[in-house]
Amino acid sequence: MSTVTTPHPGLTAPTAAPPRRDAEATKAAILRAARYLLARHAHADITLKAVADRAGVSAPLILKYFGNKDALFARVMSFESDADALLDAPLEDLGRHMVRHLLEGQTQRGADPILRIVFAPLQGEQGDILRANFRTQVSDRLAERLAGPDAGLRAELVVSTLLGLGVMYGIARGTRLRATTIDDIVERYAPTVQSQLTP
Repeated sequence: MSTVTTPHPGLTAPTAAPPRRDAEATKAAILRAARYLLARHAHADITLKAVADRAGVSAPLILKYFGNKDALFARVMSFESDADALLDAPLEDLGRHMVRHLLEGQTQRGADPILRIVFAPLQGEQGDILRANFRTQVSDRLAERLAGPDAGLRAELVVSTLLGLGVMYGIARGTRLRATTIDDIVERYAPTVQSQLTP
C-alpha cells in the first residue's frame, strides 16, 4: 500500500530556478563575436543581429550590456585590457610571457590580444581609430617600460614579431607550427622577442 505525502499547508514544492546567464561570460562572447566579424567585414556592414547570432544572444541583450553598436565597437577597437594582460610580467621574463599569452589566447580563449590590428585597412575611418588605439595602448605603452636607446623602435619590433607569430599561427595556420607544443614554441621564439626588450 503506497502512501501519498502532502506538503505542509502553506509550503509549496521547490521549483527549479531558470538557469542564470553569466553576465561577464556573455559580454566576453559578444566581444569575441564582434571581433570576429570586424576581422572579416567593414564596420559599417556589421549589424547587431549578426553579432548577436554569432554570440548566441539576442540583439536587445547587446544593447543592455553595451548601449549601442558604436559603444560595443569602441570596446572592440580598444586594446587596453588586452595590453594589461599581454604586458603583465616583469621585464626580464616579458618575452616568454608575451609569446605564451598570445598562443594561449588563440588556442584556449579563441582571441589574439593584438591580431585585429592587421584588419585595420578594411575599416576606413574606423581603421584610423584602431591604429591610434594600438599605437598608444600597445606599442607606446611597451616602449615606456623599456630602458636604453631606441625604446620606441624596439617596442615596435617586439610587437611586429608577435604579430608575425599571430598571423602564421592563427590566420595562415602553419601546419608545423600548430603541430608544435606551446612550450616548444615559447622556448624557440621568446628569445627573439626578449632580445629587443632587454638587449
